[in-house]
Amino acid sequence: MSSVIKFTAVQYPESDGKPMGETDLHRDQMVRHIELLRHYFRGQRVYVSGDLLVYYEQGNPKKFVVPDAFVVKGVNPKSRRIYKVWVEHKAPGVIIETTSRKTRRKDLVDKPRLYARLGVKEYFMLDPEEDYLEPALQGHRLSGEGFVQIQPDETGTLVSEELGLRLRAEEGVLMMYRLDTGERLMTAEERAELESEARRAAEVEVARLREELGRRQPS
Repeated sequence: MSSVIKFTAVQYPESDGKPMGETDLHRDQMVRHIELLRHYFRGQRVYVSGDLLVYYEQGNPKKFVVPDAFVVKGVNPKSRRIYKVWVEHKAPGVIIETTSRKTRRKDLVDKPRLYARLGVKEYFMLDPEEDYLEPALQGHRLSGEGFVQIQPDETGTLVSEELGLRLRAEEGVLMMYRLDTGERLMTAEERAELESEARRAAEVEVARLREELGRRQPS
């Protein structure tokens, strides 16, 4: 009687069945963070994503976490359906959670323990409704086997050494500024609006100069 070896491939689902964000505000903030960081790291070997299942234990599809936004340096920035830590050989280096009263237990207690165990170097939490976090933006940096809080300056700004950015909550919105130039990161919509304002200002100035030149010409 011949023996048959049965092989069953482990299936890793692409969704946890939960909504992307608790509210429109939370979802929009999550999307904004991902867009800002993707543009900031464009052209570099850096993967930026969010609301993606991150599996961290090979062979166990129950061991996953879904960060709102995360950055992994040194890996291909190609699109992925899920992220497997053992395949990429790297856990996220920075995670930003857009938190709320509903998720605060996980964001304040459960996730930091897991993220520290995975070796996440920096972990930030933003409370866009300024509902329960004081201050509304908090950051932690890995030290040993746990996190220590990143102390804000007098304006409430936090420095992310991993991202090379200064982070500050302004009216519930996370603003990011480059450490090297001080430039604020902007979404495509914000950049387009800035360019539009610059064009309008230039047109006004051209019209003023033409009017002034017309007054100076002899009649």
